[in-house]
Amino acid sequence: MLENKVALITGASGGLGRAMALRFSEEGASVAVHYFTNANMAKKVCQSITASGGKAFCVQADVAQPSQVHCMVQTVAKELGPIDILVNNAGIGKFSPILESSMADIDLMVGINLKGTLLCVQAVAKSMIERKYGRILNISSLAALGTTLSGTSAYAATKAALVTMTKRIAMELGPFNITVNAIAPGFIETDTARQVDILPEAQVLQRVQESAKKAMLSRVGQPVEVANAALFLVSDEASFITAQTLTVDGGRMDLLTHSA
Repeated sequence: MLENKVALITGASGGLGRAMALRFSEEGASVAVHYFTNANMAKKVCQSITASGGKAFCVQADVAQPSQVHCMVQTVAKELGPIDILVNNAGIGKFSPILESSMADIDLMVGINLKGTLLCVQAVAKSMIERKYGRILNISSLAALGTTLSGTSAYAATKAALVTMTKRIAMELGPFNITVNAIAPGFIETDTARQVDILPEAQVLQRVQESAKKAMLSRVGQPVEVANAALFLVSDEASFITAQTLTVDGGRMDLLTHSA
């Protein structure tokens, strides 16, 4: 499905990024595994890919810094070839009641979730335009569409802006045969979603169980289920799909409904 394609996946050292890197590789893509601080986990992802006969390359960058993003894209192109697929998965969530949200946390989320996405698109788009081919996928969140989970207002705002950004970039790049879509995952069972570094084990289990009750399928999602959706959207099978946001949430039922 992705033979002879080069994919750059940001934030690919774990969670959803790792799942997408492995899945894309299974379908023939050469994968650039981006990380910011966790070099060891990124290296393990690359090792898993190469051990299965795939081609992978680890690359480090702060996606909120223009010079580092430019260097990252140039390095990937040199090592693997021109980038055909960009998945903007790198993101961060700082959760707190809105009256307690610090400017430092808000700036960090805007810098990575929004600025980082825009910088990565700018860095890869010129080559895609020249080749008249490209697939860009932005990983948003169900929070962008209005979940009832409190303490996520600032985070949700950045992810909602990402949905709008997806549509606008799709409009600009569409004439060059470049599709731009987004995925809005619900509760996916990653360490970040479970908050294993913050909550005691009993609370982690309670968090998973409560999230499962809010889904029509009565369970939480797995990273590979997001990866499968991502695979479709970046493939040629989805060549006439752009400017869309696909929810992968098991049919969540706790959405705010008082505004369009």
